[in-house]
Amino acid sequence: MKVLFLSPDYPAEMRGFTRGLAEVGAQVIGVGDRPRDQLSPDVRDHLAAYLQVQSIVDEQRVMAQILPELHKIGGVDRVETLWEPLVMLAARLREQLGAPGMGTEQAIGFRDKSVMKDRVRKAGLRVPKFAQVSSASAALAAARTIGYPVVIKPIAGAGTADTHGVRSEGELRAVLETIGHVQTASVEEYIDGEEFTYDAVSIAGKPVFESVAQYHPRPLESRNNEWISPAQIVLRDPYIAAVAGGVELGRGVLRALGMDTGFTHMEWFKKSNGEVVFGEIAARSPGAKLVDQMNYANDFDIYREWARSVCWQHFEATAARRYHVATVFKRAKGRGRISGVEGMSALRRLCGPRLVEEAILPIGHPRRNWRQTLLSDGYVVMRDPDYSQCLEMMQAAVSGVQIFAE
Repeated sequence: MKVLFLSPDYPAEMRGFTRGLAEVGAQVIGVGDRPRDQLSPDVRDHLAAYLQVQSIVDEQRVMAQILPELHKIGGVDRVETLWEPLVMLAARLREQLGAPGMGTEQAIGFRDKSVMKDRVRKAGLRVPKFAQVSSASAALAAARTIGYPVVIKPIAGAGTADTHGVRSEGELRAVLETIGHVQTASVEEYIDGEEFTYDAVSIAGKPVFESVAQYHPRPLESRNNEWISPAQIVLRDPYIAAVAGGVELGRGVLRALGMDTGFTHMEWFKKSNGEVVFGEIAARSPGAKLVDQMNYANDFDIYREWARSVCWQHFEATAARRYHVATVFKRAKGRGRISGVEGMSALRRLCGPRLVEEAILPIGHPRRNWRQTLLSDGYVVMRDPDYSQCLEMMQAAVSGVQIFAE
């Protein structure tokens, strides 16, 4: 089984998936734009071969560089990526190489937010009102038609980059001045409600593992307020009544978009009246520790099970569903370098062995740009079988742990 894996070393969680592929017996052929000797040792150890390209996000150049090399070795059995900007490249390579998996017609539904929502809406599922725009005047007109508040976001973006919630035409005009580099955007109805994820590993379109997480608060709020400590809880059991509507919505979305085999990450809303509304979906694994939280919740290795699914069409592990798992991301107060941390000793006493991971930047380390990485200046992960206990630990980390920079 020869697997072409695009970007095996970036983002950092790709290293776990590279390892997973090798551990289930795949010959992993990595493709990236970093020299091989600059890859993480964990990645190098699991690669059977590596093709360096000039720019991994330049689709035409990548295909021109690697297709001749792949033809020399008789092609590959699978083409995989779990990094959002490369989903279309992977689809085009599959078509060129005759490899199984998602083609460009399916992939565009997971990349273009307007196409995505249109296909989901046509399947009879609730989506926000939306319009695709490519000019400031079109954005203003769409917002007037939809009605404020609205959200404006790139049609092919990942996470909350260049995503803004606006309450008035004045706010929208101000935002439009800052996102001139975004050529095409989606203007959408703002859904007032709690925000969740629906994450799934599917084989031939059928989910074989499902997980639900809740954001605290919604990512749009965290994105626009530096003082917030973003947090999220992966629920021990995604099949409880409180989120059952979101799971059913997620399954319907996978059918509507023609999902094949692999990981998907979907966001959805639950309104105060119980209505569930689709947000968006990507043909990739979630970022920001959610994959690790699934592992902590179930005491298994989802990196390996994803690999087994795409290589051998089989998901072997049993989801234990033992724990609720919370992650809290911390942003330093001040600018410059990390100068102090408060509250970790108290959090350790409260959590004990339930604090399963902590990664706070060391004293003297430059503070990270909170707008560019959700990991920010550190994070903590805790788990407990009882939801209220997990929530208590999460809230303690949100309010009690402080990082300072100067």
